[in-house]
Amino acid sequence: MGLVLGGRRILRDVDLRIEPGQITTLIGPNGAGKTSLLRVLLGLVPPTEGVVHRRRGLRIGYMPQRIAVDEILPITVRRFLSLGRRVPRERLQAALREVGVGWLLDQPVQSVSGGEMQRILLARALLREPHLLVLDEPAQGVDVSGQGEVFQLIASLRDRYGCGVLMVSHELHLVMAAADSVVCLNRHVCCTGHPEAVSRDPAYRRLFGDSMPPGVAFYPHHHDHHHDLRGNVIPESAPEGAPVHGDGNDD
Repeated sequence: MGLVLGGRRILRDVDLRIEPGQITTLIGPNGAGKTSLLRVLLGLVPPTEGVVHRRRGLRIGYMPQRIAVDEILPITVRRFLSLGRRVPRERLQAALREVGVGWLLDQPVQSVSGGEMQRILLARALLREPHLLVLDEPAQGVDVSGQGEVFQLIASLRDRYGCGVLMVSHELHLVMAAADSVVCLNRHVCCTGHPEAVSRDPAYRRLFGDSMPPGVAFYPHHHDHHHDLRGNVIPESAPEGAPVHGDGNDD
């Protein structure tokens, strides 16, 4: 599958399969095309090359990276979860409990924290009873320990619903330990593999000692480039001090 927008090559030769009950983590440097790939998979943008096959009757629960709610809009969490649908209060309450924020149902959306809002968005995705759960950076803005908690929650939801999970992560090396596969994207699929336990990596042992965050694992890359600290690509052939690729316009 490929994508060209405005004469610019965004994606090429992307071959990705997501099986029921499996967790796939999508990582990549800034400007790699991760968001564009999600839009294609969700049917929001048609591919310019190849096709996307979806199972008949497939229900997708989508959790966006972030959402902005106007500060002057008087809306509760219950009303936010019900936008565009009629859902019994008991079901809304159960969905919030399932993601660990059951007490927020009647709270104003503007009063919740960033981490709580992430869980509310996850609860909204679960209300579709999805066959496929698509999560755009669900652990954004939390520390490593917090990431581990989010990853463990996602793994338990996968087990409960039996759904496939496609999760985009902003991290290039720390990934979800329960992931069945990791796909590194840089406009094409650079490499794929499985996460390794963080405890096996000396750098993270020095950082966390023997108290490794549960749910987190390390992904070793195997491709033809390196990343700088901001996630941009440094080609093997680039001379010292050369500019890096990745403009951050499409992550």
